[in-house]
Amino acid sequence: MLTARPTPDDCPPIPWKYARLVPEGDLLELYRHQREETKALLAGLTDEQADYRYAEGKWSIRQVAGHIIDNERIWMYRLLRIARNDPQSLPGYDERIFVEHAPHATMPMEAILAEYDAVREASLALLRHLPAEAWQRTGEFAGGRLTALAAACVSLGHEIHHVGILNERYLNRP
Repeated sequence: MLTARPTPDDCPPIPWKYARLVPEGDLLELYRHQREETKALLAGLTDEQADYRYAEGKWSIRQVAGHIIDNERIWMYRLLRIARNDPQSLPGYDERIFVEHAPHATMPMEAILAEYDAVREASLALLRHLPAEAWQRTGEFAGGRLTALAAACVSLGHEIHHVGILNERYLNRP
């Protein structure tokens, strides 16, 4: 059971806004529960509904889902590098370029959900087998210190953030 949470000293300020969204509880159980909630939210949409954008220039629901998938891959890569004690500085990425060049805008929602599920299962496999000491290992990211634990929380919190936006701005749910 992993109930520890990072502190602001474990994460640069920009990604900290996501890490701080993670509620108390077992981190792996939160990852599992989030998977079921996100899949339930997206599985109820038709392909036509998934094309919805709440404003001009905003991503479609499909693209938001693809962004969540890509972001989790990136944060798990960062976490893996830190957990394996790789000393190199970790790069950032431009999410707009990723979304622009990703296939998600034209993929059927069924395929997006399958990809999401596969990525989450791979993340869970990585997280469940990390040795205790690996969670507190650090790497350099965005000019600051980043622990493996903080990276796991950033990934989880990032999805919390975007699911909130999907509910509020796209699906008009509180």
